[in-house]
Amino acid sequence: MYEDNNWNSVTGDELLGFLSEAKKKWQNGKIYDSLETSPETTKVEWRSLPFYGNNVVMIRMRDANWMPKKLTVYFLSDQGELYPLDGTSPPIHDINAKAPVKVTDENVIDYLHFFCFFVRGEEGPFLIAEDIDQPNMPEMDDKMKTVIGGSLRPASFEGKNEQGHWLCDAVVFYSNALFIANFAVHPSGMIEMLDDEPIASDLTVRVDCPVSIDPQGKVK
Repeated sequence: MYEDNNWNSVTGDELLGFLSEAKKKWQNGKIYDSLETSPETTKVEWRSLPFYGNNVVMIRMRDANWMPKKLTVYFLSDQGELYPLDGTSPPIHDINAKAPVKVTDENVIDYLHFFCFFVRGEEGPFLIAEDIDQPNMPEMDDKMKTVIGGSLRPASFEGKNEQGHWLCDAVVFYSNALFIANFAVHPSGMIEMLDDEPIASDLTVRVDCPVSIDPQGKVK
């Protein structure tokens, strides 16, 4: 969902203004201090999200000079106020309460993709894996594609429970392991992983999609 083609480029004076505001946010948060930006090399894009109203958009930044090369920085912007998507849950919960988030039967799978990608464990994102060729899947040879590809399937919405939570099933790629997970999505936007069943572990490939870097150079 967040890696589709529905992104709009930020250019000209808007780009300069955004880079300035982003740098202020980084200095306050101390999570991206090692990153330098330039209007010549930093690409900034924005898009809407189906579970937020028109006031909230997602912004992403990429720069060929950044290390690691795969680092992409994301923000949620609520009427110009930036919330860095740094791999932790508070920025998302803050927006969910403020916007507020509006999860529906139609967008709950999109929200599941979003939340599991941006709220991370020690080893990175919980990538909802539906197709071997989807964005953010690890690079792998044909043999590994055959091994893993047979286990993938679209995430599914399985109805609601008595508490009004959306129940979803999905294959998850976390670090170098693959498993099937059952989720409960609350109307507030909080997500619980109710159960998981391993499919494969200790794979020779792992999910590598960093979204933040701290002052010590640790990526998340």
